[in-house]
Amino acid sequence: MAVALVFPGQGSQYAGMGKDFYEQFPIAKEVFEQANEALGLDLTKLIFEGGEELNKTINTQPAILTVSYAIYRVFKEHFPQLKPLYVAGHSLGEYSALLAAEVLSFPDAVRLVRYRAEYMQNAAGEGKGAMAAIIGIEPQEVEKLCQEVEGVVEAVNYNSPIQTVVAGEAEAVKKLLKLARSRKIKAIPLKVSVPSHSSLMKEAAEKFKKVLQEVEFSEAKIPVVQNVDAQPHTSAEEIRENLYLQLFKPVRWVESVKFMADQGVDTFIEIGPKNVLSKLIAQTVENVKTCNLDKVEDLEKIKKCF
Repeated sequence: MAVALVFPGQGSQYAGMGKDFYEQFPIAKEVFEQANEALGLDLTKLIFEGGEELNKTINTQPAILTVSYAIYRVFKEHFPQLKPLYVAGHSLGEYSALLAAEVLSFPDAVRLVRYRAEYMQNAAGEGKGAMAAIIGIEPQEVEKLCQEVEGVVEAVNYNSPIQTVVAGEAEAVKKLLKLARSRKIKAIPLKVSVPSHSSLMKEAAEKFKKVLQEVEFSEAKIPVVQNVDAQPHTSAEEIRENLYLQLFKPVRWVESVKFMADQGVDTFIEIGPKNVLSKLIAQTVENVKTCNLDKVEDLEKIKKCF
């Protein structure tokens, strides 16, 4: 059996996520407390109570990272013998993967994603950006749709062979939604105002690059399959550069999953809120197992994954 650990990104958040781990495992509680201290705010309260505040990008990103890492620490305590072949994360989830690979310290990681979220939010400008999921057609068809629309709209998340997310200027995304629906293509606007991973994020990436330079990166203990090129990386400098590029380049999730499966991975364990990635993996490759660890009770299910 060959395992890869995968970690979810923005959109998987919900009020109360990780609370059962926080209450039952001191190691998880410690992660929440470290996040509060590193950010100088009560992130734990925000996560458990939810509401509008949790859904603001600036809070969502550190919240998901904190929950995913807290759950990972419990997972590692329960399955110390497990040696994953690879780790990977979707967009923001890549930071959770880097923690699992011991590239960053947790306080540094949680501060980094807070800056990342702040720069992304500011670069977009209120109400100027948008994202939408196009479902049921191949990625190449989505790219062609984007070319037919005036303004900036780009394919940014290659999530599965039948799900591609686009991002860009709010008006251009609106036009693309209209065009897709006129052709009976399923198109769903996403509840975000930040055009993540599009060329509109270049300004945010330049600011973020400076912050990345101030943080210590270590060589990865487990190869990290990164979003920008769907290739495994262990070099601290390569990983740092790819985090900068990730802000304005597409998330190549389909290629990442296929790469890991081609290298012999037959079991994907998703660690963090919900099970979005497990569903996408099932749409992408056949004959692999997917398990997700979102609640304490899932620890029993994970045993059956091995």
